[in-house]
Amino acid sequence: MLYISYNTMPGWAAMVPMRHLLTEHAEVMAAPGRGIVSRIDAAIEFAEKLLATNPLYARAYPMVVERIKKIKDQNRHYLAHEYFNRDWDPMPFADMAQWLSSAKLNYACSAHYLDHVDAVNLSTDQQAFLKEVPDAMFRETVRDFMVNQQFRRDYWVKGARRVSVLEQAETLRKQRFILTLERAEVSLKVTGALGEATLQEAVYAPILDALADHQAKTLAQVEQAVREKNITFAQVLQAVMVLTGGGSLQAVQDDAIARKAKAHTDRLNAHLLDKARGSSDINYLASPVTGGGVLVPRFGQLFLLARANAKKQPQEWANFAWQILAGQGQRIIKEGKPLESAEDNIAELAHQANEFANKRVTILKALDIA
Repeated sequence: MLYISYNTMPGWAAMVPMRHLLTEHAEVMAAPGRGIVSRIDAAIEFAEKLLATNPLYARAYPMVVERIKKIKDQNRHYLAHEYFNRDWDPMPFADMAQWLSSAKLNYACSAHYLDHVDAVNLSTDQQAFLKEVPDAMFRETVRDFMVNQQFRRDYWVKGARRVSVLEQAETLRKQRFILTLERAEVSLKVTGALGEATLQEAVYAPILDALADHQAKTLAQVEQAVREKNITFAQVLQAVMVLTGGGSLQAVQDDAIARKAKAHTDRLNAHLLDKARGSSDINYLASPVTGGGVLVPRFGQLFLLARANAKKQPQEWANFAWQILAGQGQRIIKEGKPLESAEDNIAELAHQANEFANKRVTILKALDIA
């Protein structure tokens, strides 16, 4: 099995000329010796000035103006990788399929859960139109036009063998999932290609209640827990796909694999917690339970580091974090302004530490991070 994520067409079609302009400016107009960050800043500033003259290009593709505004607020190191590299070629899905055919790899499915939920991505007419396209590969190309796809996350396989409907259902029922947010924090709204959609509370609330203890459960267990609510397995499956695609749930690995991974994730997380003392660059920690990353911003990482150093109470975590920040002359930014006094900084850290203790520690323990 092969996973590939890549920029694709037609979603990037309007932005390709602007990306070329940005990289040309960084290459041609920048003063010799200027670093990549300053060259990126200068290129974005130039693009803003150009678009302010209301060129015909901007009138034809008004979304480019919004894209530049969004780019302006993004991390410059990310932009250097995403836009300002030498080799950048958003390719149609069919080109990727042709590239991989020589390795005898065939398209399996999207790795993005929400792509599998037509109701939030395609209108009724679009769904009917797609069903009339007999070729599965060409159907993906047509779908990309419908959703104006600009980024694909795909699974490809060599030697694919199809399973029966019975085998598929049995395998799905064995798959475990875990709730990675507080039950009250889960939004019953999801955003797909059609925009924001409201989820059916009668279906989603019982499923979330069944997972609210943050223990890994199989789909069969969830199905059994909501059976009295007249919720079918098909509804459970779609709900889990939507909630996972929205970031509220994560799939769980087999226990044997998780145990084997834990020594590695412990070492990685210890390194990341240590790095958090001086940087907020990495806001994720690794879970052996899910085999993936879990969002834990810098202060959360510092609180975990405090726990690792035998600090048991949230107030102790706050004092620990403040000593690290104060030693570097750093202050907490609240409502756009830095907190100046030590007392105000410690009070804010204590508030965040208590929130972390009440809402995140239980989940991070379930994920074998804390």
